[in-house]
Amino acid sequence: MSVEAEILVARAGLSRLMEPNDLTGTALVAVSGPVEAYRLISTTTGKAPAAVQQAVAELLGGEAGTRGAHRLDAGLERWRPRVDASGAARDLETIRRFGGGLLVPEDPAWPAQVDDLGLGAPLCLWWRGTVPPQQLPAKDALMAVVGSRDATDYGRQVGSQIVSELCARGITIVSGGAYGIDARAHEAALHAASGHECLATAAVMAGGLDRFYPAGNDELLRRVEANGMLFAEVPPGTAPTRWRFLQRNRLLAALCGATLVVEARWRSGALTTARRASELGRDVGAVPGSVFSANSAGCHRLLREGSAIPITDAAEALELLGTMAQSVTSGDSARDTGVQAEETRPHDGLDIQDLLLMDALPIRQPATPDKLSTVSGLGIGAVLGGLSRLQARGLAESSADGWRRQRGEEAGPSWIRT
Repeated sequence: MSVEAEILVARAGLSRLMEPNDLTGTALVAVSGPVEAYRLISTTTGKAPAAVQQAVAELLGGEAGTRGAHRLDAGLERWRPRVDASGAARDLETIRRFGGGLLVPEDPAWPAQVDDLGLGAPLCLWWRGTVPPQQLPAKDALMAVVGSRDATDYGRQVGSQIVSELCARGITIVSGGAYGIDARAHEAALHAASGHECLATAAVMAGGLDRFYPAGNDELLRRVEANGMLFAEVPPGTAPTRWRFLQRNRLLAALCGATLVVEARWRSGALTTARRASELGRDVGAVPGSVFSANSAGCHRLLREGSAIPITDAAEALELLGTMAQSVTSGDSARDTGVQAEETRPHDGLDIQDLLLMDALPIRQPATPDKLSTVSGLGIGAVLGGLSRLQARGLAESSADGWRRQRGEEAGPSWIRT
């Protein structure tokens, strides 16, 4: 099923008009749809209709800083100077010349896990590579591996070993294509996946995919393209900036089932990825290092704060992926010992927050998210994100009155029953 050309053009154009994670822009698209939002910006003048302004304001009501730059009229002032009548069609033609395309939420191949970002989800994903997006594995088979650009020999060695073993078990490594740990993760994945059927690796870039950045990794990124795929939420010709690097990190966190930090300084972009992953309910691991190494200070910081668990080998890294880890390790055990793997259950692999939320879900009378927040002890953001994940797994259902447990799960998870 192909996505209508009008939607592709609209989302391509919007990705050039709006910076990544522009909440006002994504609210406008949520209210009006991509085609009407693009028309409002590119072919009209003056303020938006009052009803649209009100709807956008209400949608942004739960977001911090909804005044000032987040007003719709302020957004129109930001976006309209960027309008180029032929820009969207030109960008789409450019990415096609490079053998890629544009992936949009209306496409069945869209990775639904990035929608966990809420209004911060990307408007679209530009892609390039020999492997089409339809072959991107499920979230629980994707591991983000990030770390210092000035990696030490220790970091490169440990990262390579863990990545190699993960790939041998069918896990796809996702990183940012940068120097240091990112580059070593891609290299190790490409080497280890040779001869295996799994997708080797994917890179999420901060700039347009018409040229590779950094230039020193050009050859490596071409190998990634030849054996996997590259993604970006900005169109061809877009320069990577500090803001776009920071926003790229949220995509790394959302795309993958877990994040592994191999090395990171006290202030590091890798920590941003780790924290966004934790906010999304994804598990985060950090490789411990020497207490004398500045390159491990960020990992130790995550461990001390309790936002990551220590990872020393691939087996421990697999545990971060929940269901995938259980199925892989159970399968290995069955092959090694002849014992049949235990049957998986629908709630296997849920993190503790989602388990608490599932336990709070009523069986018969639906409950509102506010009520579930009180019962589960979770913040409203964690509740809303968790409800989406539980619904996707068939564990929760919604109605006009609220949410309840999906029929067939009335007995609750076994960890509660026991």
